[in-house]
Amino acid sequence: MAELGKLESAVMDVLWRASDPVLVRDVLDAVTTERALAYTTVLTVLDNLHRKGWAVREKDGKAYRYRAAGTREEITARTLRRVIETSSHPDLVLMHFARSASDHELHILRRVLDERKSEA
Repeated sequence: MAELGKLESAVMDVLWRASDPVLVRDVLDAVTTERALAYTTVLTVLDNLHRKGWAVREKDGKAYRYRAAGTREEITARTLRRVIETSSHPDLVLMHFARSASDHELHILRRVLDERKSEA
């Protein structure tokens, strides 16, 4: 998760492991870091993740419950989409990516392209 800092990544790992939306306190209790964290630090990280579109929150009384805005794979794909869309030369980005792709990655891309052709 190159777009996230170390603490943000640790918090996202907690959200991805959670089966239900969690409170800040739940995240604080579950996150593993090298140092003790303050409640307000975790709250700030969750607010930042919400603002960035990585986490979704819903009101629960006076507090919020947080959950991941998608699976790790979905959010990674959205991040790649943003990189491509914000590039001044998206065609070159895709070309360089395709040239660097492994045989397995190329196989997956071909399969998806074939599926799209058959749907058209």
